[in-house]
Parts: sequence; C-alpha cells; structure tokens
Amino acid sequence: MTLAPDLGTLSPKALRTEVLRGIREGRPRAGPLQVHIDVTNTCNATCVTCWDHSPLLKVPRPPEWKRRRLDFDRFCALLEDLGAMGSVRAVLLSGMGEPLTHPRIYEMIAEVKARGWHLTLITNLVAADIDRLAQAGVDQLLVGIHGVTPAAYSAFHPGWTEQQFFQMCRHLRVLASAGVRCRHVQVVNRDTASQVVDMVRFGQVFHADRVNYKLASLSGGTEACATTPEQRAWLLAEAIPDARTLARELGVPTNLGLFERQVRTAVADTHAITPIEVVGCFMGHVYARVTTEGEVLYCCNTRARVDTLDTAPLSALWRGARWQALRDRLRAGAYLEGCDRCGKFEQNAKWSERYRAFAGEAAWRAATGQP
Repeated sequence: MTLAPDLGTLSPKALRTEVLRGIREGRPRAGPLQVHIDVTNTCNATCVTCWDHSPLLKVPRPPEWKRRRLDFDRFCALLEDLGAMGSVRAVLLSGMGEPLTHPRIYEMIAEVKARGWHLTLITNLVAADIDRLAQAGVDQLLVGIHGVTPAAYSAFHPGWTEQQFFQMCRHLRVLASAGVRCRHVQVVNRDTASQVVDMVRFGQVFHADRVNYKLASLSGGTEACATTPEQRAWLLAEAIPDARTLARELGVPTNLGLFERQVRTAVADTHAITPIEVVGCFMGHVYARVTTEGEVLYCCNTRARVDTLDTAPLSALWRGARWQALRDRLRAGAYLEGCDRCGKFEQNAKWSERYRAFAGEAAWRAATGQP
C-alpha cells in the first residue's frame, strides 16, 4: 500500500486530493483524517435510545464493562502513533459513555490540542466543570440535548429531572458567552418527536452553531421507544417543513434535509434510517475509531471491527490486510449489519459527492457497488 510522502506538509486541499486518488485506486494513499477515540464506557445518563445504557435493553451491559476507561498512557501512545502518520487533522473524543466522567479528560483535551489538531467532544454537559471546559480549547462540542422541555428531557433521560435539564441550559449559556462552538444533537424518538420545531427555537436561544437532528437508531430492545407511524407521517407532512421555515427565519443552521431523508427511509423500512447503498461508504479512507478496550473499528459501527492495539499500532493496522478486506467488501456494496443505520451517513454523503465530481460517474459507481 503506497502512502503519499510528507502528508503532514500537505494543504487541506492537497490532502483531500490524495484521499480521492486512494479511493479511485481502492487503497488509501493517506492515513485517516479523523480519529474517534472512546475514553470511557461509564455514563451518568441512561438515555432510552442508547445501545449501551438504556433501561430498555433486553441484555444490559455488564457492570465491569461500564467501569472501563481508556488508560491515559495508552491514550498518549495512540496520539504519538497518529502524529507519526501525518494525515490526522481532527480528533473526536467520546465514549460509549460520557467522556467528561473520565478523571483525566481535561489532560486528554490538552494533549490533543498540544498537537494542533481540531478537537470535537461529544457530551451531555451535565458532568462538566464548565468553567474549565470553556477554557480548554475544544474546537467544537456536540451536545446531546434530546428534548427542549424538562418533561421531554426527563422522558428521554430516565432518572434525570428538571435539575439536570436546567444545569445543561446553564452550561450552554456559559459556553455561548465564552464563544465555544456548540452543535446541538437532537435524537428524535417517541418522546421528542413533538418538539422538532421547538428544537430550532432552543438552538437560537442557546446560540447553537447548528441543530443536528437524528432519527433514533434502535436495536436490542430500544425499538420500544421508536417514533410511531403517525409521528413519522406528521414529521414529513408538517413538522419538518415548519422547522425548515422557522430555521430560515431565525438563521439557525440545521441538517433537516438529511433528517427528512432518514424519516422517509424509516417509513419505507422501519429497521433502516439511512440509504447507505445510495451514497456508498468511504470511511475506510478517512476515519478510524478506537474503543476503551483498544479495539480498532473501521467506523462507528461496533460490528466493523478491524483488530486491537494489542496486535499492532493503528498505523500498522491501517495498512494491513483486515482493514483492506473491509474496504474491498464495502466498496462492492456488501454492507454489514447496522450499516442501514450508518452513524457517518452525512460524512459519507459528502465524500460521495466529492468523489463523483473528482472521478466521474463510472468510477463513482465502481467505488460504491452501484449496478
């Protein structure tokens, strides 16, 4: 596998071109541009839609799994390896739990920023040392809101009350005053569907740089909290158009176009929320994820496991046979279980458009398994 030399010196445009060339060749010419690192499985919330902590799960995660967190020294070693690859421009810190519960999270943030990378943190904000977080240099926060009234918020977060809701609101105000970019993530299920329009107003009040809607991706028992057929019909006929109009009036950026696409897909197939076969998968050229256990994932789908850091560093695995086998499989359109709920669908859609413009229709079809 040939990697372009001196990746660290390339401009964003030149690096993107190397990625596109790699897609055309079927093998990456660069390493990942973004790496998602899970730092803890511990969570302070029990969101009803969560695959790991929902009280609706038929088979709950064991307590020992929920206590796991990424060792700080292993975290730093991973960053050193990523730095040596030269391609990484962004790191996302998250977890199958709440990253702000990790006792060394602010040190982890500092280590990422010391390397000059763009840093995104996914959080519900409730556990934040908010003044410290506001000054930590995080480039963007993806804040899980999931309900814009205490009642809806509490229904989505069993065990939480208006206390946590108003604490989250206070933290959003501090971050807005400090000029920290906050993107609101609004997972839509039976409890929050009625608030799709109000989520735009909430975004304006708390200065969201965008409101990201996501139809709940459900499995393992959490299907019980899905939107109803009546709610989905209402979303398409009234709520999404009204939310789009209000967003234009208030100047609030959203991803309502993607959300509408998700809802339409779910209307046709209640088990699916993203038509991944229409855009193809490009994550094997731009993205990687590492779990608290050191497992290396192809994407955010936990079924797309490549290997573990105990076998080799990520830089070696990226060039290895297992990663390439997954690239080849997904390039052919042979998707994995869970790909119809792709968590990177928006990114895949963007790379699909870029590659189509770069290489042409025939090459795009060959890279996406299109007939």
